[in-house]
Amino acid sequence: MTDYKFTAGDKVALVTNSANANVRGGIYTIIRRMPASSQGCQYRAKSALDSHERVVDEAQLRRA
Repeated sequence: MTDYKFTAGDKVALVTNSANANVRGGIYTIIRRMPASSQGCQYRAKSALDSHERVVDEAQLRRA
């Protein structure tokens, strides 16, 4: 069974690095869990700044 750290409604901070430099960092709200990929757990998250939604890996997220 896959252990997800976050659930729908959680506020998280998206951490950017050289691998995802084109992604806007900041505060996001978890919309829903996505099926786990080979890289681990993934989520659908919505930006608090511009309401843009994206799929993000759990490794990119920290609790806000």
